[in-house]
Amino acid sequence: MARGSMATLEIANANVVALENESPLLKLMCKELGEREIEVRPITLKNRELSAWLKQEHSVGAFGFDFAQCRIVPNQDTKAAFTRFVVDKSIERKLCLLDKSGLEIFTTAIPGTNEDILTKVNKHTTSLALDLEEITHNWAETHLRRGKLQFAEKILLSAELKQMLRYGENPQQVAALYTTSFGPRSGVATARQIQGKELSFNNINDTDAAYECVSEFNPKRTAACVIVKHANPCGVAEGSSLVEAYRRALRCDPVSAFGGVVAVNRTLDAEAAEAITERFTEVIIAPSATNEAIDVVKAKKNLRLLLAGKVPDPRQAGVTFRSVAGGLLVQSRDNTIVEKMRLKTVTKRSPTESELRDLRFAFRVVKHVKSNAIVYAKDLATVGIGAGQMSRVDAARLGALKGRDAANEAKLLRPLTKESVVASDAFFPFADGLLVAIEAGATAVIQPGRSVRDEEVIKAADDHDVAMVFTDTRHFRH
Repeated sequence: MARGSMATLEIANANVVALENESPLLKLMCKELGEREIEVRPITLKNRELSAWLKQEHSVGAFGFDFAQCRIVPNQDTKAAFTRFVVDKSIERKLCLLDKSGLEIFTTAIPGTNEDILTKVNKHTTSLALDLEEITHNWAETHLRRGKLQFAEKILLSAELKQMLRYGENPQQVAALYTTSFGPRSGVATARQIQGKELSFNNINDTDAAYECVSEFNPKRTAACVIVKHANPCGVAEGSSLVEAYRRALRCDPVSAFGGVVAVNRTLDAEAAEAITERFTEVIIAPSATNEAIDVVKAKKNLRLLLAGKVPDPRQAGVTFRSVAGGLLVQSRDNTIVEKMRLKTVTKRSPTESELRDLRFAFRVVKHVKSNAIVYAKDLATVGIGAGQMSRVDAARLGALKGRDAANEAKLLRPLTKESVVASDAFFPFADGLLVAIEAGATAVIQPGRSVRDEEVIKAADDHDVAMVFTDTRHFRH
């Protein structure tokens, strides 16, 4: 890279900071900056000195720091000071350079910047590349969760090819799986495949959906199982054991579960593995598995078994990306959980304790169902799911139909949705969708509220002695 290019950034010096022990990557950074005729000031601090140093006024053009060291600092004030420093310097249109373990290049558009400079810097050394989600993961507590996420005007993303896939969503499409340093977040991209044939594009997409959904259920509190087909849950349940949770999840929609993905939130045991392998399943993903469970799965040589190490935290802040023609959509993760919501009863009748328990369960699930979404639940298990419909009333009808079909499959006399609760991912715009759910047997409802026709919907609930709570939180998923 031409040294004159760097001069257009008007950077003449750089502070490169380490905490007591020098970082090899920072040493590399000093070398790289020195080659660009930038004066480097190495600074070594002790943990207790870092916060005070960061709060001082620094008019530097470039700043280096090993964030891996910062993460081990126990003092939250120090972490907050580091966050504020990085954000302030970026907003001030200064260039902040950090190593590969965390923030690497985070910069707004700088007047006079050579258009090719960041690309050239990225090619010149592996220590310089932007990873936006790593940034947001590490300063989520002070920014993302307070709605103060500030995006850079330019983003450089780096990813490493993990594997080529046989094809994409369809055979005429080519595809590959890349891993990033985003997060870090345990899931399908980082999981270890124990056995089975190669994962397909659709396998990976469905497995991601299943594992993210099952992460809503704390393994220390309950065993949980999620069965996904075409990126939508078709059965979700809690249980005293994984095998119980699986059988209860399967009952919701055994037809759709054929050839699906099964995710569990605890160590896969032999009993659960035996139950799952009784039916054709494409993928099982779990945080870990016993040797006995692995032996059971081995009998199905094509069945993929993935071990992710741990269940991701549903409250973890971060950023998600989606490609659109000519660009990227970037947003913070929907890391809201129902336990943190202030549920407001808006009907004459309040939900019973068991209804309230099921309402919370259903709202955890509806967060992971494609919109428009309706989830019927009873006794901590889904009993009907309406997903991806163009109208909410159709989603309510589809969920009720699934409940009737599942009852017929189990040779029961009445639909599973009788005496259930229902969750809606967004408000009911009219009373018609609610009336469908009531007709299906729902006795209590959880929904965000804030429709201009809330009074009409609440009256319909009151007229049928149905309890309704508002969450004031929407869970659209497109």
